[in-house]
Amino acid sequence: MINLIKSTFYNEEGTKKKLCEFIKGSKHLSMGKKCGEFEHAFSKYQGRKYSVMFNSGSSANLALTQSLVNLSLLKRGDKAGFSSLTWSTNVMPLIQADLEPVPIDVSLKSVNVDSKNLLQVLENTDLSALFITNLLGFCADIDKISKICKEKGILLIEDNCESLGSTLNNKKLGNFGLASSFSFFVGHHMSTIEGGMVCTDDEEIYNMLLMVRAHGWDRNLDSKRQDKIRKENNIDDFHAKYTFYCLGYNLRPTEINAFLGLEQLNYIGEITKIRSKNFGLFHNVAKKNRDFYDLDVSHMSFVSNFAYPLVCKDGDLFDEYKRRFVDNCIEIRPIVAGSMVEQPFFRNLNKGKVYKCENAKKANDFGFYFPNFPEMNAEEKNLIVDLLKSG
Repeated sequence: MINLIKSTFYNEEGTKKKLCEFIKGSKHLSMGKKCGEFEHAFSKYQGRKYSVMFNSGSSANLALTQSLVNLSLLKRGDKAGFSSLTWSTNVMPLIQADLEPVPIDVSLKSVNVDSKNLLQVLENTDLSALFITNLLGFCADIDKISKICKEKGILLIEDNCESLGSTLNNKKLGNFGLASSFSFFVGHHMSTIEGGMVCTDDEEIYNMLLMVRAHGWDRNLDSKRQDKIRKENNIDDFHAKYTFYCLGYNLRPTEINAFLGLEQLNYIGEITKIRSKNFGLFHNVAKKNRDFYDLDVSHMSFVSNFAYPLVCKDGDLFDEYKRRFVDNCIEIRPIVAGSMVEQPFFRNLNKGKVYKCENAKKANDFGFYFPNFPEMNAEEKNLIVDLLKSG
């Protein structure tokens, strides 16, 4: 069986051994110094000023959305666009923050939102924000999207949970918007078992993220900011540690997650190179097969692929290729979570509203993805290559 992942960590045996030693030698395992070290190291890798670690990528999305609302950068009822082909927790935080989620269709050439998709929505709808998903290691013309958002005063934030290391014009995905989220769940580019991150260059958002992550209190702010917020709210020292200043949650990671993050970050260059090489092998075969919609990555400078998506041109072809992969014991799944417009939670919350995201529906109805992970051996890759050929 070729599963979507083969191991919990890259260099699993060595990582587990180091993890055991770390746990045995640690007196403190709740969020602390090691989390700060990982945040600093990840900021350096990503090329952002600030990083805040969370207990999952989904929590990172929730905290980022709540932070924008707490700072009044977004307000109740504002319309927020999102990629229609995505994961549920890219959409749910918008709903939980009482924003109006507006699905935007994708291009089948990139399985991502492109500037044309965005401009079509903007013809009839004014957006206050766009929470774009950089799906599966790909992007469309996110540089143009960023420019459009700046011109129209739309807050652009990126869900980069599946695209760690990918670049457009040698600029890392996750660096085109005001802030971006990342996931370190098992099977993602690097694993901390559970874990996530938000990166930004904005100091106010950074400090609000620190508060939202831990109940809305000020314990993780620097002393200057603590003094300021306490004076503004007339809080004495006795009550300060148990004062909640804004809407927040408990989304804290542990020192264990951070230790793993620091360890896995040592291998991220190697991991992304192997994923990119595997992708190239599969892509060179798949693009010659007329049974699939063309996937175009020619505009990207580096593709750090998460999993390979296939969108078949009709239902019969979908059934045929799905059968091929299943019969050969290769794990396949819908492309991420399919179209959010088709999901029960979204339909039930938007009764009476009709959203047409035709390409996302094609990906939902006729698409699946198959594994791409660094430990894949030559035999496994050759099997997949054979299955991608037509006939």
